[in-house]
Amino acid sequence: MIRATDLEVRVGARLLLNPVSFQVIGGDKVGVVGRNGAGKTTTMRILAGEGQPASGSVHHSGRIGYLPQDPRESDLMVTARQRIVSARGLDRIAAELRRSTEEIATTTGSRRDKAMTAYDRADAQFTAAGGYAAEAEAARIAANLSLPDRVLEQPLHELSGGQRRRVELARILFSNADTLLLDEPTNHLDADSIAWLREFIKTFPGGVMMISHATELLDETVNKVFHLDANRATLDVYSMGWKLYLEQRQADEKRRRRERLNAERKAAQLISQSDKLHAKATKATAAQNMARRAERLLAATQDQRSQDKVARIVFPEPAPCGRTPLSAHDLSKSYGSLEVFTGVDLAIDRGSRVVVLGLNGAGKTTLLRVLYGLEPSDTGEVVAGHGLKLGYFAQEHDMLDMSSSVLENMHAAAPQLNDTDARKVLGSFLFTGDDDHKPAGVLSGGEKTRLALATLVVSSANVLLLDEPTNNLDPASREQVLEAIRAYQGAIVLVTHDEGAVEALEPDRVLILPDGVEDLWDHDYTDLVALA
Repeated sequence: MIRATDLEVRVGARLLLNPVSFQVIGGDKVGVVGRNGAGKTTTMRILAGEGQPASGSVHHSGRIGYLPQDPRESDLMVTARQRIVSARGLDRIAAELRRSTEEIATTTGSRRDKAMTAYDRADAQFTAAGGYAAEAEAARIAANLSLPDRVLEQPLHELSGGQRRRVELARILFSNADTLLLDEPTNHLDADSIAWLREFIKTFPGGVMMISHATELLDETVNKVFHLDANRATLDVYSMGWKLYLEQRQADEKRRRRERLNAERKAAQLISQSDKLHAKATKATAAQNMARRAERLLAATQDQRSQDKVARIVFPEPAPCGRTPLSAHDLSKSYGSLEVFTGVDLAIDRGSRVVVLGLNGAGKTTLLRVLYGLEPSDTGEVVAGHGLKLGYFAQEHDMLDMSSSVLENMHAAAPQLNDTDARKVLGSFLFTGDDDHKPAGVLSGGEKTRLALATLVVSSANVLLLDEPTNNLDPASREQVLEAIRAYQGAIVLVTHDEGAVEALEPDRVLILPDGVEDLWDHDYTDLVALA
């Protein structure tokens, strides 16, 4: 169980959540929703114990399993299997069993006796923790998240970002936690894995809090909705399922619009009366009081209107280039003995639109990193044509410097911009006031996505490599990205699970990994998008 008492959330001086009290108990399936930047991820981190509230307290009873939006593993040399089973301490116990077994075989006398005692103790702990049955359970969970045994034996540094994210999800689901806190759990999952996760959450006996923009998942699982209102800095609790919540939210919005119109009308009347009274010296105080009341009413109206703001996302005017600004010949990539993809030939002509499909782990992200020059290919070459200017949107936000501020990241992407021009661009992406000075590392996933997109806007790129550009975005911001894809005049190479993004792209070709098969786009391929 989680109980929050008078919880107040701030980032710097900015108030995200006025003091509020609530609890999550066994059987609660809570969908946490709100616009990007409303404070969902910050609040979740505090509930997980990884951040501090401005005031108030959070009390836990039982174990908490927390999946952050951007998990960062400290040791990338461990295998995926070791990372998953470490949630129950099995990796530590198994290592002790191996050490003790080795000492028993190689020592004598008192050292051997000591090793045998250590082995018996570790064996008892391993049995109590579920032992080999638990390892089989971990493998079953991993397989349902498209992580087969061959992937589990690989060290984390050999896995794609999407695979590492799924390893972290498998670890949390395996952990025996009493309450799950999941921040965008469907990121990097294919349709089958999402279906399995949906059933897991529905049957999970403990409490679940889940930040997600996947409406189908919310519709099938949640029995409560926590809505964070970015403008009023409030948490509205709806003890109902998703469809009823949407109906209630619509009714609430209509009521607020009526209140806003009434406030504007009253403010106009007060201003008119204040102007008339100002003409009489004896009524000056009354006029000032009326003017102040009108200002307060209009200020409240402005707060209501600000919720309608949406980031204005427009991709750059592409710089002039030759007929084929980017091409690749006979690319292949392996990690150790694992072949990721092979035989990729690709010619990106000016203005062409290519979608890359393939199952999770087929190398889609790796291919984009090779095309951008972040990783070398094992064979073949990438050729930059005349006038090539590449722009890369990385699904893990790898191109952002997490220790630098929002403004510093903009200057790194476009050194020619002065502070004023950079802030104008950031303002169109809803970064205002002190937001410019925030380290990128403290931003929510949606805010990082907006910042990464903002750096593309000033790039003059004529070939965009887009890796899951609609992840972590609220519906309004997602629509802006889709419109930007439709309107962009340069070439795009797109990796996505979002069928709407492919529809917006209107691809002329498709590249299917890992075999590097290229074909003209046909709508029959649409069914593969969510599965890929």
